[in-house]
Amino acid sequence: MLGKIQVGYLVSYDYELLKNSIPTIYKESNTIFLAIDKERKTWNGEFFTIDDTFFEWIDAFDVENKIVIYEDDFYVSSLTTMECEVRERKMLSDKMGIGNWLIQIDADEYFLDFSGFINDLRKYDSFLKNPKENPVQIGCFLTHLYKYTNEGILYVENLTRVLLATNYPNYKVGRKTKARVIYTNKILLHECLSRTQDQLAFKLKNWGHNVQINNSFFEKWKLVNQENYKTFKDFYYIEADTWKTLGYFPTKNIDEIKNYVSNNKVLRISSLYLFFKNFGQWFKYLAK
Repeated sequence: MLGKIQVGYLVSYDYELLKNSIPTIYKESNTIFLAIDKERKTWNGEFFTIDDTFFEWIDAFDVENKIVIYEDDFYVSSLTTMECEVRERKMLSDKMGIGNWLIQIDADEYFLDFSGFINDLRKYDSFLKNPKENPVQIGCFLTHLYKYTNEGILYVENLTRVLLATNYPNYKVGRKTKARVIYTNKILLHECLSRTQDQLAFKLKNWGHNVQINNSFFEKWKLVNQENYKTFKDFYYIEADTWKTLGYFPTKNIDEIKNYVSNNKVLRISSLYLFFKNFGQWFKYLAK
């Protein structure tokens, strides 16, 4: 019997973005878990609110009764924000059930082809038989949406690897378990930084990377726009030169942006790149 496709989200201050993300994975998922802190606290201990209209949207959207609300105490004052994140991810995965494919997606991540990702995932169902003895991580790639402008949105021109699925959720940092990695060529949009200034300031203070932010990031983010973005460089919030340049989508519509990404040769993973990336991961795993 095939393991289930279990998808989990950590729900916090950016819960409204789930209205973009959940529809992209709904059809192929067996169950979708929304982990929400009982006290509505972030990993930094600050309070957030979730409007009742969001739960009304869930009730109306969830026509197949796939969505499960999982509430628990996810904030621990003695832990760092990253330690709180890892703890919540492990608790969520236990709820999702070992023996299944455990896929954790952030609220601001939108799949372009979740059906294709599941087809890729099913090639490795043998890893579900003894997950503790054969842990594995399945990865994709992110196109980062950087900042909304008057007429469109700036994005990071280089793709970033992201680990989304695992058979054994022994998380160490974020969604990373330190197990063998297998990458697919699937891409997600990531609204990591494309918020209002106040929303982004709150996120930078309360997410798992809050102590890693470089001093120049936020001021540069506030200054850059669709007219001057080519005059700036080095945009990453931790090691700035990791994201060297930005591009521009002439629309704010997420569905239209998905089409731009799908047809952009720069934002594409070649078969040759994927082969060598996975060969390197396999060799690295054997070397252990």
